Amino acid sequence: MFATIRAISTYLPAQIENNSELVDARFIKKIGVKCRHISAKDESAGDLAFKAAEKLFAEYDIDRNETDFILLCTQHPDHLGPHTSGHLQHRLGLKKSVGTMDISLGCSGYIYGLAVAKGLIETGLVKKILFITSSVYTKYINVKDTSTRPLFGDGATATWIDGGDKENLRAFVFGSDGSRYDKLIIPVGGSRLMPRDNPEVFSTDDNNNYRSNYEIFMDGMAITYFTLREVPPLVEAVLNAANLTRANLDYCIFHQANKFMMTYLRDKAGLNDVPFHNDISTTGNLVSGSVPLAIEQVVKSSGATNLKQVMLAGYGVGLSWAGCIADLSGLYKKKGDEIA
Repeated sequence: MFATIRAISTYLPAQIENNSELVDARFIKKIGVKCRHISAKDESAGDLAFKAAEKLFAEYDIDRNETDFILLCTQHPDHLGPHTSGHLQHRLGLKKSVGTMDISLGCSGYIYGLAVAKGLIETGLVKKILFITSSVYTKYINVKDTSTRPLFGDGATATWIDGGDKENLRAFVFGSDGSRYDKLIIPVGGSRLMPRDNPEVFSTDDNNNYRSNYEIFMDGMAITYFTLREVPPLVEAVLNAANLTRANLDYCIFHQANKFMMTYLRDKAGLNDVPFHNDISTTGNLVSGSVPLAIEQVVKSSGATNLKQVMLAGYGVGLSWAGCIADLSGLYKKKGDEIA
C-alpha cells in the first residue's frame, strides 16, 4: 500500500486586508499580492485547522470516523503545551485511537509532512491520515512592518491521504541550514528568550519598518539569496532521485513566496518550459499551506488527470527545504466539480 493524496480543502478567514492600504502599486506589482486573508483576533491556528478539516469532510463526503492519524503542521500552536492536533481529535469528534502529532515547520512543512505520512502508511502503521497545515503569521507581523506584512496571509489546508496500489509520493530530498536560523525569526517567546525575562521592545529599522522583538523579523534579501542558491540544486536532486528530466514533468508546484522570487527562481532552475504555478494575488504567502493551496488551484483550473509527475518543493524558515515527485491523478472530485 502506497501513500496517495486523495483530497485537499482550504479555509481562508473572512477578514481581508488590502495591500493598497499598506504599500504603493509598484511594490504590489513586484510581489504579486493584492490582498490577503487575516485571522480574527480570537481565531487561532487550531480554529483555522478545525474549519479546514470540516470543509474537507463536507466537500468530499469523507467519513471522519475512518481517520487513523492527524498530522498538523504549524509554527503557532494554540498553546505551548499540549499539542494542538491532540485537541483537534476531540474537537472533530474523532475516535480516541487516532494518533496525533504536531510538526513545527514553516515553508517546507508540507513536503516534510507528506514524507511522514508516507512512512506511516507504507510501513502499515495506519491506513488514512488527515494532514492539516495552519498559519496565522499575521498575528506576529506588525502592521507597520511594510516589508513583511504585505507578503503573508493566514489560512489552513486539509489533505486526505490514504493507500494506493502504486508509489505516488517518491524521490524525497531534504535540506537544512541552521546557521541562518535568525534570518526569519520571532526572537522572544520560546524557552531561549522567555517573555517574562525579556520585555517587549519596539524599534524602527533603516527602511522605516516598525516591529518588536515579539514579532517576526525577516531578512528578505538573505531569504531571496538562500532560495536562489539552494532550490535549483534541489530541483536537480529530485529529478536525479526520480530518474526524470524536466521534459518528463507535468507541473511544478512550489512554495509560493512572492511573484518576483518565483519568476526569478523558475528561470534560474531551468523550468521555463515546464508548467509552473505562480499566483498568490488574493491569498499571500500561506507558509506550509502554500503548496496544498496551489495544488487545489491547479486542479480546479485544469483537472488532476494529467498531473502524474508533479514536482513539489518547499523552502524557507529554518532555514529548511524539501522536494519530491507526486502523482496527483488520484485526487477525488469535489462535490459539484466537473473536472478532477
